[in-house]
Amino acid sequence: MKNVLQLLERSASRYPNKIAFADESDSITYGEMQTQCRQVGSALASAGLCGARIAVYLPQCIQSLVAAFGVVYASGCYVIIDRKMPAARIASIFDTLRPEAVLTDAQGAQDIAQTGFSGSVLDVSSLFGQEDDALLRTLRQNQIDTDPVYVLFTSGSTGVPKGTVISHRNVLAYSAWFCEAFSIDDAAVFGNQTPLYFSMSVSDVYGTLRAGATLHMIPKKLFSFPVKLLEYLNAREVNTLYWVPSALCIVADWKGLDYVPLSRVRRVLFAGEVMPARQLNYWRQKLPQAQFANLFGPTETTDICCYYVLDRPIADTESVPIGYACDNCECLILREDGTPADEGETGEMYVRGSFVASGYFGAADKTQSAFVQNPLQNSYPEPVYRTGDLVRTNQYGEMEYVSRRDFQIKHMGYRIELGEIENAAYAVAGIKTAVVLYAAASDRVVLVYSGKKMDTADVIQTLKERLPAYMLPTDVVRVREMPYNANGKIDRTLLREQYAAQ
Repeated sequence: MKNVLQLLERSASRYPNKIAFADESDSITYGEMQTQCRQVGSALASAGLCGARIAVYLPQCIQSLVAAFGVVYASGCYVIIDRKMPAARIASIFDTLRPEAVLTDAQGAQDIAQTGFSGSVLDVSSLFGQEDDALLRTLRQNQIDTDPVYVLFTSGSTGVPKGTVISHRNVLAYSAWFCEAFSIDDAAVFGNQTPLYFSMSVSDVYGTLRAGATLHMIPKKLFSFPVKLLEYLNAREVNTLYWVPSALCIVADWKGLDYVPLSRVRRVLFAGEVMPARQLNYWRQKLPQAQFANLFGPTETTDICCYYVLDRPIADTESVPIGYACDNCECLILREDGTPADEGETGEMYVRGSFVASGYFGAADKTQSAFVQNPLQNSYPEPVYRTGDLVRTNQYGEMEYVSRRDFQIKHMGYRIELGEIENAAYAVAGIKTAVVLYAAASDRVVLVYSGKKMDTADVIQTLKERLPAYMLPTDVVRVREMPYNANGKIDRTLLREQYAAQ
């Protein structure tokens, strides 16, 4: 294969009448999906938008996927835009991307007008019509597997969004690993939690297409009502979950599985954040029949570069390993001087292989600083991705996540990993979620947590059992609920503004 559309076409040939994707109010079969995508692609190509960069500005729904794959049929690459994103941020993305068109609906057209975008704004519903088979066939013949299939924008450290360019080759290699590693087949029914503009959705969507599976988009509102959420999963006969830990923790903290068992669920996968062992063990206890796995990787490796299938007990006070490199992918743990770290020694993770993205769109300087020559060989050009993640191996040979390179601070003369303090905080009975921040101006380490109300002295006393004195938080702040961003992860930026700005 050289094109991700071949995944759709193969499944449409095998299962034309099977539901491929469903949202809260609608569903679409593989046969219908292929037809509609081809119609959108034909309309775009006939309008001169062949090989174009096209933004998709629609709600989380089936039509978003139809629009995206319609762009690919027109030999272009798509960019999913968060519908709730401020107009100024959309304008910033458009300044970098310079899209030739935006696919949206009537409401979306009004929103896009607020960004100052001057290109074509097209209503997706107006693009359904005739297929131009000859034109689509010619476009396909001229495509190669290193062509971009989508650009995914993430927050940059400077506040300017970075657009990661992902190719057909990246997605095909990654989805092949994903389906093989977790035995994803046509019986899989995904309960999709992550939005389409978030890299984790790549596993759900392309895993579904490759296996001929079914994907149900879960309404975001249900994650505020755990019992209704679980009832929705049962009603849709969902058997595969790939969620951010925050979403799994909501169910665990409310003991939702005590009231609504998930007897059909066979896979519980998680990524995007550290998964607290206590809440993970609740899920494992309630779903003893399910496979659990911790997946780890940045957007720049398509989605994931290493993973750990839970095959032994994990104590509530342990950190869950990130395991081993995916097949056809290598994770290097290197010291600051570019040499391999020893077992147990913390180093930065570098990734090489077919999952690694092409770079950042329109940002050569950022690409050059992150996609670097492999430090372990200089005989030929070999770009590897420098993740910024600090990891180490444990006594089992498994990789463990320590922290982010930019979470490493100098405090009281010591170099400290904020992630290690967070791991220790999760071992405190009564703490449900924890974030550790650093206020550089005042040299304060701030622990923000949700859970049982406790005296600061009691929290510090418990942390002393796991941390040296110089790593103990300066401030301990309890919040009723953690704020979450659009991806469903804890909103660290907002917490930093509130508790560590000075």
